[in-house]
Amino acid sequence: MDNIRKCICCGELKPRQKLIRIMKEYSSGNVIVQPDSKTFGRSVYLCYNEECINTALRKGLNKGINKYLKTNISREDLKGLLDGQLKS
Repeated sequence: MDNIRKCICCGELKPRQKLIRIMKEYSSGNVIVQPDSKTFGRSVYLCYNEECINTALRKGLNKGINKYLKTNISREDLKGLLDGQLKS
């Protein structure tokens, strides 16, 4: 059960590999999506489900992501990070 994480939008529990990991890197403070397993920092998880992604980009949840990551990423920057991840 170590690899089970909760989506920040829908609250569904899923294996970590089936979720998008959004992380604030400890050493630099940069917010990155899908970091390698050796990167250390605070993380939140999000379903690949289009509805969850759209919900994450709404203003209210962006504030929640900022709260969990203890950072201040704009909605536009988060959208750019997620768009880049979904296209690859």
